[in-house]
Amino acid sequence: MTGQGARIVALAESWIGTPYRHQGATKGVGCDCIGLVRGIWRELYGNEPEAVPAYAPDWAERSGEERLLEAGRRLFGPALPVDAAAPGDLLLFRWRPDCAAKHAGIQAGPRHFIHAYEQAAVIRSALVPSWRRRIVAVHRFPPDVHD
Repeated sequence: MTGQGARIVALAESWIGTPYRHQGATKGVGCDCIGLVRGIWRELYGNEPEAVPAYAPDWAERSGEERLLEAGRRLFGPALPVDAAAPGDLLLFRWRPDCAAKHAGIQAGPRHFIHAYEQAAVIRSALVPSWRRRIVAVHRFPPDVHD
């Protein structure tokens, strides 16, 4: 595991137990999956790269736009092959083939990831086949200026 990958996993682990809150991005108070990534980004780089507009819980179903995938490419660069995922990488998920990508998590190891899960909290989950087959993009965080 790289130094930055280990740091990102440690940051993600520090969010475990944060309650699920739609559009939230505050450790210990509440976050959704996008808020978890926003919070980790702030802890790594000091601020967020862009403002996140308000979004409804069904934003992906209603718009059909690949906003999450586009943001991943814009902020992290081109996606990596799924089999290249390493601890600390951003994982983007699509619930169904006919829907836009709508969920995000942080690879925590070869068989686990950390994510904010509705009706739960920020948790560590096993990357079982039903999760693994829903991964549509893997992105590596840009190099941390503190490394």
